[in-house]
Amino acid sequence: MSNDSYVEHGKHSTTLVGPDAMAMARAFALASALNLYAETGIKPTAAFGPVAMLKAASQYTGKKYKRTEYLKAAEDLNKWGETMRAALPHIEKTERT
Repeated sequence: MSNDSYVEHGKHSTTLVGPDAMAMARAFALASALNLYAETGIKPTAAFGPVAMLKAASQYTGKKYKRTEYLKAAEDLNKWGETMRAALPHIEKTERT
């Protein structure tokens, strides 16, 4: 993890700053897309099919997934994302006057 990534919490917003914070958000979004596909067969976009989602999941987790392992990939991505969330600094933003 690099020192330039963090999560900033404000009164009405949360800001993800840096590549590690954005990777965390992408991993959670990909896990959600895999769950959606596993439960309903709906692809998040026409161009991002199940095989592409599993390949993308492999880039985060370092594991290879079979065509039927959508829920396993989503679970692994959520674990990876939670690990990143715990590792990233969280900053409380103060109101500007």
